[in-house]
Amino acid sequence: MAQDLRDLFAKERKSQRYTMREGHEDRFLDLLDEKLPAKKVRKKQYSWIGIAASVVLLVALGTYFLIPSAPVEEGIKTIVVEQNTGIGLGDLSPELQKIETYYTTNINVALANLQVSDDNKEIVDGYLERLEELNKEYQELNKELNEIGPNDQTIAAMVQNLQLRAQLLQKLNEKLNQLKSSKNEQETNII
Repeated sequence: MAQDLRDLFAKERKSQRYTMREGHEDRFLDLLDEKLPAKKVRKKQYSWIGIAASVVLLVALGTYFLIPSAPVEEGIKTIVVEQNTGIGLGDLSPELQKIETYYTTNINVALANLQVSDDNKEIVDGYLERLEELNKEYQELNKELNEIGPNDQTIAAMVQNLQLRAQLLQKLNEKLNQLKSSKNEQETNII
């Protein structure tokens, strides 16, 4: 009575041979072609457009990242946006890269949105001189980071420098808005 189940199943598999009816495979393939027609060769005709677009994209990205950025013109003063050489703050960890990207983006946007006129020229020059000093300090901290290596004090100083620059530009914006609103009030009082 003790039979091995594996042997029993193997014998049964051998004894039952399933066969398809004649022409079943051909009917199945015809039905498959009818429901899912074969794709046309259009891909090969337009593949050169994809290659050309890829080349244009690579050239554009290469020129954007490889050519050093030009100074940001501020009408009267010029501030050079920092170019990191070697290890930068963002190279140390993804969190620090997010912080650095956040602050540098905000700084660059604030610089781009500055509206310098003859009325606010002196105020803007003062703030931009301080911003230039902070930029030089950041470059020195970046050199220190590359020479000595990453440490908590240097990283904290670099993040604080970025924060100070962002705060400085925010204060400049507030000062310019105050100047603009006071000028508008004076004009309405005259009228």
